[in-house]
Amino acid sequence: MKAYKILLVDDENDILDFLSYTLRKENFEVYTAIDGKQGVEKALEVTPHLILLDVMMPNMDGIATCEELRKYDTLKNTIIAFLTARGEDYSQIAGFDAGGDDYITKPIRPKVLVSRINALLKRHNSVNNDGTHTPIPSITIDRERFVVYQDGHEVLLPKKEFELLTLLSSKPEKVFLREEIYTAVWGNEIVVGERTIDVHIRKLREKLGDKHIKTIKGVGYKFIPY
Repeated sequence: MKAYKILLVDDENDILDFLSYTLRKENFEVYTAIDGKQGVEKALEVTPHLILLDVMMPNMDGIATCEELRKYDTLKNTIIAFLTARGEDYSQIAGFDAGGDDYITKPIRPKVLVSRINALLKRHNSVNNDGTHTPIPSITIDRERFVVYQDGHEVLLPKKEFELLTLLSSKPEKVFLREEIYTAVWGNEIVVGERTIDVHIRKLREKLGDKHIKTIKGVGYKFIPY
């Protein structure tokens, strides 16, 4: 199986070296760029599966770079995850509006980084060419617009509920461990309570019905596609 191609765009060489080393150890094919302009050029050259894009860069910041990348049809299916430093005064809404798919906070532990990337790639592989994911005939997930449709009716979900549903439905019948869900949806964010997953599951059931998400007591949750 051919390795996934990942493009790293960051103006700090130390971060590029760390990320490159971490990802190459996991058999990813890694490319790097030191600014937004070079990142766009490299992306058009290699068509990566995923781009890790720093937010704060000189000349062309991450938002502007993401907007530029999304102009090209050849990159419309490329996952773009922003790299954000703790404490940055940065709006996630602006990132999503620019076409970003996710956020990863720096600094990040290597194992957590790899888990987040693998989760994004798995989620990406379950998406149709039109940017939608259909876990069952009655539910359609539109990743590009962050909207869920049930029986043709639009259901608006907050970001974490949307990501949780997308993760669980990406592999129907698979039991996702609680730790696996935390890593994929919340990453290394600090303020996550013990009952966070349970609360989000309850809210999803309230909006979509309780027959599609099953609790595996003491283990995790799985999505039932019927």
